[in-house]
Amino acid sequence: MKAVHFGAGNIGRGFVGLLLHQAGYEVVFADVNASLIDELAAADSYVVHEVGEGARGHRVTNFRAINSATKTKEIVTEIASADVVTTAVGPIILRFVAPLIAEALAERADAAAPLAVMACENAINATDLLRDEIEKVDPAVLDRAVFANTAVDRIVPAQSEPGLDVTVETYYEWAIDRTPFGGSEPAIPGATFVNDLGPYIERKLFTVNTGHATIAYFGFLAGASAISDALAMPAVENSVREVLDETKALLVAKHGMDADAQQQYIEKILVRFANPHLPDTVDRVGRQPLRKLGRHERFIGPAAELAERGTTPQALLNAVGAALQFDVPDDEQSVELKQLLSALTAEEFVVQACGIEPGHPLHPSLVATVDVARS
Repeated sequence: MKAVHFGAGNIGRGFVGLLLHQAGYEVVFADVNASLIDELAAADSYVVHEVGEGARGHRVTNFRAINSATKTKEIVTEIASADVVTTAVGPIILRFVAPLIAEALAERADAAAPLAVMACENAINATDLLRDEIEKVDPAVLDRAVFANTAVDRIVPAQSEPGLDVTVETYYEWAIDRTPFGGSEPAIPGATFVNDLGPYIERKLFTVNTGHATIAYFGFLAGASAISDALAMPAVENSVREVLDETKALLVAKHGMDADAQQQYIEKILVRFANPHLPDTVDRVGRQPLRKLGRHERFIGPAAELAERGTTPQALLNAVGAALQFDVPDDEQSVELKQLLSALTAEEFVVQACGIEPGHPLHPSLVATVDVARS
């Protein structure tokens, strides 16, 4: 069995690539980072180090690495004969991956089983985005693949040591929509195949991602460096708990989740964030604030739905206010955020950056939040 995985970074090596290796696949890593690909190509193994309760080390072998920027024909050939294609590149990069997959599907043998395509990104229905991009290139190849949305969850912090080895937390979840496979889902024992992925996606996005970013932005304002140090501050902990109380209320009302079970999930998440062995920083977790303030992202998404249900999501609005003050010159989106706040009115910013139009029930309170940040 062979899997081609786009994105040879820490998440690719320490999470998706690891689980594919453990499932028995030969993993072909594809990436545009020439030095990383060269290092991977020269190695015969690397180690994934878990930290936390029940931590273990996992040695990954049986992989190859190809530069997807300069060796496009080689990547196309690998995909054409693969069983699985996965990504961990970021949602905005999927449009650059799509042409390679489309070309490979066109070359795929007529008798070959459909290629399983799964985008493992921190975005709702990322595989649908990838499928749409492939359709733009060549709609005729779509029936040669099965496109399944996924929900992925594992904290992979910035690494303190150079090299291919990766440090990750012990906890992980890879939920995959089984319905597109019609009973023929790929063999990945470390993944969980589910009939209804929607609740898994939103539980993860609106709890893990929302909570993580909330700690980062309030921790930044409080002068913390590490995420674990930020969460140890009572004011920051209180803020994130208030935010997660609001997202819990939405998840319970929308998906019929058990409130006590969701609270237990929140408590588990907070323990994960507090893990001092994960050297994550508020600057790293808070990076790309404009993306995180998008219409269907971790703050505006649940806030808009709560407003539509007649609730003012004050804690989420407070988190948005903190995000608007994220000022890290090394982060391009942080710089762009400051520029937009200066150049646009609050009303214009809410429409352009957050996707909330006048007339939406969230619009007035969100405009007021942006106004405060601009003053």
